[in-house]
This record gives sequence, C-alpha cells and structure tokens, in this order.
Amino acid sequence: MNLLNNSSFQRLQSGLNAANLRNQVLANNIANEDTPYFKRSDVAFESLLQKEMNSVQGTLQGKRTDPRHFMIGPSGRIPGVSVRSDNSSSMNNNGNNVDVEREMSLLAENQLRYNSYVQSVNDQIRIMRAAVEGR
Repeated sequence: MNLLNNSSFQRLQSGLNAANLRNQVLANNIANEDTPYFKRSDVAFESLLQKEMNSVQGTLQGKRTDPRHFMIGPSGRIPGVSVRSDNSSSMNNNGNNVDVEREMSLLAENQLRYNSYVQSVNDQIRIMRAAVEGR
C-alpha cells in the first residue's frame, strides 16, 4: 500500500521539483549577468497549478479500481513545470535582460517557498506515521 500517493502529496512533490528547477534557473540567470545577448528564464508552475485547480469544480470524483475504467468527475491533473525565456526586453546595451537585484529577490522568495513545501511534506509524513502507529 502506498500511503503517500494522494493528490495533495503529489502536488507538494511537484511543487518541490518546481522550486528546485526554479533555483537552478535563477542561478543560471545570475551567472550569466554579463553574457551578451543572454535572455533570462523563468519557471512557471504555481500559476499553472492554480489555473488547473480553479478549473476543477466542486463535483465528486469516482475512484478507479482498474485503469480501463472511465474517469468520473474532474481529472485532478497536476500540470508540468514550464521554463520560459523572456525575449521581449533588454536592460543593458549588450542585449542582456538580467537584473541581479530582482533575481536575488526571486531566489530568496523561492527559498521560502521551498522551505514551506518541505515543511508541508514533513507534516504529511508525520500525520501518516501517527495514523500507522496508532497514536
């Protein structure tokens, strides 16, 4: 039995993966601050997840006991992570559009987001452990 296979845990796991990828993308942006014609990239996950969550109505979802069964109700699909480049702007004379102060603030925000995801995952695991141990 897979105790941590519910949709909320999968969303948290996807959020952790997105925060990890965002950290790499922001570090790459900062590293290429002085590279001519470099265009910054950004990771989109939370906005895609919010859009998917808003599209799900408050209807019941049927449980599938066999993969051949039809889906009943909303899919509850978790969107993938999307990395996008900002090709529309230039901040420097060399065509580069990386603003280090902005990237550093986004990095700090991402660190807070990552820490909250880790704390939520730990809480989920603690709840499951308490349920299994019977405390």
